[in-house]
Amino acid sequence: MSQDERSAGDLRNTGLSLRHDRTWDYELERIVEAVEERDAEKVGMQFPEGLKRRAPHVTDDLRKLLPDDVRVMISGKPCYGACDLDTYMMRRTDVFVHFGHSPMKDSEKIIYVPLFSNVEVTPIMEDALEELETGDVGLVTTAQHMNKFEEMREWLEERGFTVHTRRGDERLTNEGQVLGCNYASADIDADQVLYVGGGKFHPVGLAMEHPEKNVVIADPVNNVVTIADHEQFMKQRYASVHKAMDAEKWGVIFCTKIGQGRWEQANEIVENNDNAYLITMDEVTPDRLRNFDMDAFVNTGCPRITTDDGPRFHKPMLTPGEYECAVGNKPLDEMEFDTFHGTW
Repeated sequence: MSQDERSAGDLRNTGLSLRHDRTWDYELERIVEAVEERDAEKVGMQFPEGLKRRAPHVTDDLRKLLPDDVRVMISGKPCYGACDLDTYMMRRTDVFVHFGHSPMKDSEKIIYVPLFSNVEVTPIMEDALEELETGDVGLVTTAQHMNKFEEMREWLEERGFTVHTRRGDERLTNEGQVLGCNYASADIDADQVLYVGGGKFHPVGLAMEHPEKNVVIADPVNNVVTIADHEQFMKQRYASVHKAMDAEKWGVIFCTKIGQGRWEQANEIVENNDNAYLITMDEVTPDRLRNFDMDAFVNTGCPRITTDDGPRFHKPMLTPGEYECAVGNKPLDEMEFDTFHGTW
């Protein structure tokens, strides 16, 4: 496989550089109210990777609104979703604020600030009409654009579309919302789906889970319309499965992060394979696995570990479904994209 093919199958490379500046509402007044209500002394803040650079500025703004004796702390732990909480900080602060994601689980302890985008969505939706057939269409987006969701729906309906939307399962807060690990909101009666949002990771994942649907990407941040093409990515996944078919020793990874652990699934694999070894980890990275003498790994944690970083691991890194194909429990043509449904 060439370097170009590996890059095409690596979802780390499916984002695009920003063409529009975005401003965010950090809902500082809401945080201040929580501090006052709880007579809080310590406030913890957790940001996703792309917004960590904003953390000092948000801290400065928040300090101006809080009493001098209230300490504000920033989590430095990696954060890739609403399921990826800094539980250490959460237990040691009076107010814990999680930025950039919508709630995945109700909690009085956590304040979720989704950071809605200010970018207008209808101009890029207008451009996307060239790729859509008038009639039934599914509509999905990410947490950052949920504040525009009803506007999107009405805009499509005014142009003759029958818009199909649903809320997926309990991991999803809103109707029409998709996550990097869950596309249940696209389980609708339409052969085409319009994804309104930034980047390509979510729609490519959606296209892999629903290969029968035409997934049109309307990216209002980068001002571009594309069609989700998952074929090259699937070729890379098939290559990893083929490479793992000769594996004798398997490392079975259980992720200890809250909301990402599939304990029963990890244990089932180990119980049914005498050459499988259970490895518990909080942060699954290529460097941490390099010291293990394994022929291949199966990741029961966040599916994005495999899909985003799969090409970086020194040995094949498979999802549970891919593992079943590699060891001969399922035919290769039944390989499916790994997602979280109903898991916390």
